[in-house]
Amino acid sequence: MRVLHMNLPIGGYDIYLERGALDRAGELFSLDRRVLIVTDDGVPAEYARCVAGQCREAHIVTVPQGEGSKCFSTFEMLCRTLLEKGFTRSDCVVAVGGGVVGDLTGFAAASYMRGIDFYNIPTTVLSQVDSSIGGKVAIDLDNVKNIIGAFYQPRAVLIDPDVLKTLPRRQIANGLAEAVKMSLTSDAELFELFEAGKGESEIDTVIERSLRIKKAVVEQDEKETGLRRVLNFGHTLGHGIEGAEELHGLYHGECVALGMLPMCSDQVRVRLIRVLQSLGLPTEIKGDLEAMLTIASHDKKCDGSAISVVYVNAVGSFEISKMPTEEWKTMIRSTLGEGRLA
Repeated sequence: MRVLHMNLPIGGYDIYLERGALDRAGELFSLDRRVLIVTDDGVPAEYARCVAGQCREAHIVTVPQGEGSKCFSTFEMLCRTLLEKGFTRSDCVVAVGGGVVGDLTGFAAASYMRGIDFYNIPTTVLSQVDSSIGGKVAIDLDNVKNIIGAFYQPRAVLIDPDVLKTLPRRQIANGLAEAVKMSLTSDAELFELFEAGKGESEIDTVIERSLRIKKAVVEQDEKETGLRRVLNFGHTLGHGIEGAEELHGLYHGECVALGMLPMCSDQVRVRLIRVLQSLGLPTEIKGDLEAMLTIASHDKKCDGSAISVVYVNAVGSFEISKMPTEEWKTMIRSTLGEGRLA
């Protein structure tokens, strides 16, 4: 088993990475207490049951699959369940699912009684390479992603690549988009692995290298005051696209893939397009780009008339700067407008 330790001034924790680790949750987590397990109806039910069987007292709550569950009503339901079941500060919650479940469950844990223990078991590629660590927990409001939330670190994270076997290929690619993001800004060798067509066949390596990148960034900037903004590469426009998803039904990673395209040099973009196409990820905007830009302008990284942007001039490196919001919109339009290939 590979164990990565998140070194933080307060609340450091271990990230366990091993095939078959789900069966060891009771050994790796402190589950000899009352445990609320939150999952969604797109996750095989046996995963939550496996964890429940390793708890002293388990209660399983299943929410609907999809971004729509990251809302106040579902958040309230989880908090009411904790209250009705008599949960105290000595009890805990466990997320068993993708990024939606992790964000939602973590925010409920952060809020109930001003914070109870939270464990994360990510079951998608996207959550295993990215959202399961770092402590960002949140829900959405009015199509604006993650606008209500907190920084709340888990007690531990368990990553078992075996649970990915039930995912359709599109979901695999959706998650790999986040790993491509990491490689573009921080790991040229990992990007070359994608260029060699080995992203899926060497997924354990992709997961570990992605986690190491994010771990290093979070350790230096836990609350996103500077360096951690690099993890937002492709996300400002990506969140705008995702907020208008009823127009085209794209997944989060697919939106991030599109969001990265305008934010890199011409030379990098040519290489990125090839990688995205090889993974089956989109390279063209379909829908109302102006509506997406409007939603994106409400993103947390926007500050009045300026926006914090991450730009990749060369693979494995990045620049973070402030750009006038209208200038940023013009750059997006010139790259992705009118359905053109970037």
